[in-house]
Amino acid sequence: MSHDPAPNLDFAGTTPYEDYVQADVLTHLQHPLSDDPGEMVFLVTTQVMELWFTVIVHEWETAAEALRQDDLPVALAALQRSTYELESLNASWKPLAHLTPAQFNSYRSALGEGSGFQSAMYRRMEFLLGDKSASMLVPHRGAPRVHAELEKALQEPSLYDEVLRLLARRGLAVPSAVLERDLSQRYEPSPQVEKVWAAVYGGADQDTDLVRLGEALTDVGELVWRWRNDHLVATRRAMGSKVGTGGSAGVAWLEKRARKNVFPELWTARSHV
Repeated sequence: MSHDPAPNLDFAGTTPYEDYVQADVLTHLQHPLSDDPGEMVFLVTTQVMELWFTVIVHEWETAAEALRQDDLPVALAALQRSTYELESLNASWKPLAHLTPAQFNSYRSALGEGSGFQSAMYRRMEFLLGDKSASMLVPHRGAPRVHAELEKALQEPSLYDEVLRLLARRGLAVPSAVLERDLSQRYEPSPQVEKVWAAVYGGADQDTDLVRLGEALTDVGELVWRWRNDHLVATRRAMGSKVGTGGSAGVAWLEKRARKNVFPELWTARSHV
C-alpha cells in the first residue's frame, strides 16, 4: 500500500517559506498604540492596503514600459492583473466599512497627525494615473529615498501619457500639445483626445488591440472610482463631516476626489460613438 510522502519538517535554519515570504517580519509589524481591540483591525487593514498599492504600482509601471516598447500583449496582461488586484484592494474596506463614530474615536487619537493622504505608495499610484502635483512631495521631505522615488515619478510619463504616445505612433491625431505637455502637471482632458477615442470605439471592427486597450483602461478607471467612493462612504460612516486625520478636509476632500474620472476622455468619448 502506497503512502503519500510526509512534508519535510526539519530545517537547519528558518523554513524556505519564511525565507521567501518573510512572514515573521510581516506579522510583527503591528504595534497598536491604544487598548482598543479594534485598532489591530485598522492597523492590519491599512498595512494590507499598502501592500496592494505596491503591487498595483508594479503592474502599472510594467504596463507603461511595455507601451513604450509597443508591446501591447504585455501591457494588457499587466493591466488585467491590476484589475484583480484593485478588486482585492477595494475589498480591504470591508473590515472598516461599518465603523461607528464611537468605535473609530476609540483609537483615532493613536493616528495623531497620520493620514492615508500621506501614503507615498498611494501617491505613486495617483501619479501613474496622471494626477500629478509637486506639492504632494512636501510631506516626504524628511525621507530622502521616498522623496526621490516620488520626484522621479512626478517627472516621468504617466500610464496614460504612454497610452496617448502609443496612439500617436499608430497614426491617430493626438495633439502635439498633449504629447509635449509638462509631465509634472496634472493631466487635463483634451477635446481632440476625446475624438481619438471616439474614432477607436466607432470603428467597424470592435476586436482591435486599441479597443481592448481602451476597455482595459476603463476597467482600471472604474475600479479606481469605486475605491474612492468606498473610501468616502467608510469615512462618512466613521466620522461624518469632521476634519479628517492629519488635518485634511475629510469627507469634503474625498467627495471632490470621487467626482473625478481617471482617463477622462475614455468616458466622455462614449457619448459620441
